[in-house]
Amino acid sequence: MSAGLGRNLSECIEKFTAKDWSWIFRCFSLTTSLVVPAYNYSMTSKDGNRESYFPAIEKKYGEPITYWHKIMAELVAQKYPEQIAHLRENYGFTQAHANALVMYSRGSNSSKRFATPAKYFQSLEPVQAKTARAIFAAITKKYPDLKLVIAWNQPMLKFGKHYVFGLSAAKRHILIAPWSTDVIDEFTPKLKDYDVKKKTIGVPNDWKVDEKLLHAIVKARLVEIE
Repeated sequence: MSAGLGRNLSECIEKFTAKDWSWIFRCFSLTTSLVVPAYNYSMTSKDGNRESYFPAIEKKYGEPITYWHKIMAELVAQKYPEQIAHLRENYGFTQAHANALVMYSRGSNSSKRFATPAKYFQSLEPVQAKTARAIFAAITKKYPDLKLVIAWNQPMLKFGKHYVFGLSAAKRHILIAPWSTDVIDEFTPKLKDYDVKKKTIGVPNDWKVDEKLLHAIVKARLVEIE
């Protein structure tokens, strides 16, 4: 072991002892550098630069970014929520990757399209907007401590630092998600009338909100994160 590596490892130990968790990835990549490459922080963006996501998109989904630009060109007539849903449902995109590609294709220089949930609802068709508001109203009536926020340009409910529930509007339905594949797996037998995917549950645009179902899903997610 070199003297420099020894000093760095000693510093890692000190940082962990002091519970300085910002060092976790740095120390992990240091101690496993012969096996695991250091985390590439350029894969994520803190300044709203959409292109910084492109290397990660190419690596994760196995196609050059030019391919994804062509896909977006085919979706040009669709609204933002529909484009997001298309990438997530058909190609397995994460919310962050879908948002980066969609926003780039729309020529946005800002990473924040909707300042508030109300702004998001205003972007939807009237029927979808009514259903989306009713979904969140049903949940927050039962769980008033949950905070409704915008994250990745979608309305989300948070409890502390944890995301509990999210919503995204597609063309033919509304996608809801409890931020847990385990929760979805648990409720799948009860969701035969819905379009269930690995990470989302599709409900009709004019859904008669099933408050009992929503409360049960949210409760399961809260139990999971406690």
